[in-house]
Amino acid sequence: MPVTPTRWLAEYAWLPEHAEPTPDVLIEVEDGRITAVAPLTPGSTPPAGVEVYGDAVPLPGLTLTGLANVHSHAFHRALRGRTHGGRGDFWTWRDQMYAVADRLDPDTYLALARAVYAEMALAGITCVGEFHYLHHRPDGGGYDDPNAMGAALVEAAAHAGIRLTVLDACYLTSSVDGRPLTGPQRRFGDGDAGRWAERAAAFQPADPHARVGAAVHSVRAVPADQLRTVADWARERQAPLHVHLSEQPAENDECRAVHGRTPTALLAEHGVLGPHTTAVHATHPTSTDLTVLGDSRTGVCLCPTTERDLADGIGPARRMADAGIRLSLGSDSHAVIDLFEEARAVELDERLRTRRRGHFAPLDLLNAASVAGHAALGWADAGRIAVGARADLVTVRLDSARTAGVPPVGAFFAAGAADVEQVVVDGRVVVAEGRHLTVDVPTELSSAIEAVTPA
Repeated sequence: MPVTPTRWLAEYAWLPEHAEPTPDVLIEVEDGRITAVAPLTPGSTPPAGVEVYGDAVPLPGLTLTGLANVHSHAFHRALRGRTHGGRGDFWTWRDQMYAVADRLDPDTYLALARAVYAEMALAGITCVGEFHYLHHRPDGGGYDDPNAMGAALVEAAAHAGIRLTVLDACYLTSSVDGRPLTGPQRRFGDGDAGRWAERAAAFQPADPHARVGAAVHSVRAVPADQLRTVADWARERQAPLHVHLSEQPAENDECRAVHGRTPTALLAEHGVLGPHTTAVHATHPTSTDLTVLGDSRTGVCLCPTTERDLADGIGPARRMADAGIRLSLGSDSHAVIDLFEEARAVELDERLRTRRRGHFAPLDLLNAASVAGHAALGWADAGRIAVGARADLVTVRLDSARTAGVPPVGAFFAAGAADVEQVVVDGRVVVAEGRHLTVDVPTELSSAIEAVTPA
């Protein structure tokens, strides 16, 4: 592996709180942290002790901080392009997803997740949150290591060169009214929240690139009287807590029928919401739900490419932001792995809804894709090109067929994953000249998917 330089000179760099990228920025790194950021624009004065050019390696194009993919189901990548043969909705798609889930074991999951996480690195993603519920054998029995599947994810992220937060999901029932898990769902469950907590507590990877958080899969999957057990587990550890919320109207209807309230109200009643909690999707909230989420300082992770792929609907992003809800982004089912596409979809979906333009500034979209996402995953020291922050740098070409002639500030409306030229994670080059340095991503994706896809 080539020696990682410690000084870069970015043609343009998007610095924190700047509405537009800044030209000619010197970035110095030591031990995986940014130690100096010096704009060298005419009339500026570099910080004392900072050499103006020296041995700095040029970064042609636009350099961003690392992007955070807040919501991932790595094994869903095997479904890309395979679920469009007819009509249906989320529930019919789910049957195809379960067929893949039924074929995974720790070895095949490692191979698939390694390739998927490396694909994320190629797209400028330096940290991912894996919403993990594939805990046990297909028959529901445990592996010799009860967390073998989670350990495979940790190893996969290490090979891909990105950071990982394993969001260990509690998944106990198949419906809001408490029907038992059946078929492929059996491997998701631990019996009750207490046993989930015991297994999750035993999963403590020592790897510095990995952390463990918690997840309530949904109000369908965790009975109301066990929600607080999961919330308390996360709160005691100051760990991130995530939850699928109001992804489909059917979820809302079932929750009202059983509990007499919306999923958001139920989660609030049982202590799930709060500053360390991220609600995923929240596509169909009521106005009162938005107030509850905002007042509790709960974040929302939008996954626009999955929400449109599954015909789930468009979440009210602008109303969320106006309610004080911090927004982050995820690629979820990986119909697309491209945080630029997820970011611009937040704005473009609002245009479709309202027939008006200009709901989110480019800086808002960058923050959702970076600093807000890292914070939602428990990495608050990442997501900014600033002194003291983790040295995550993503350089995007401004001379491709997509970006030629586009001003740097327009990158989120023009660039895509294919325009990412170089990726640095914690000061280490992972992607150079648009290629992953250690993983042959197309080859490994093809072989890993073939191994788990039903004939």
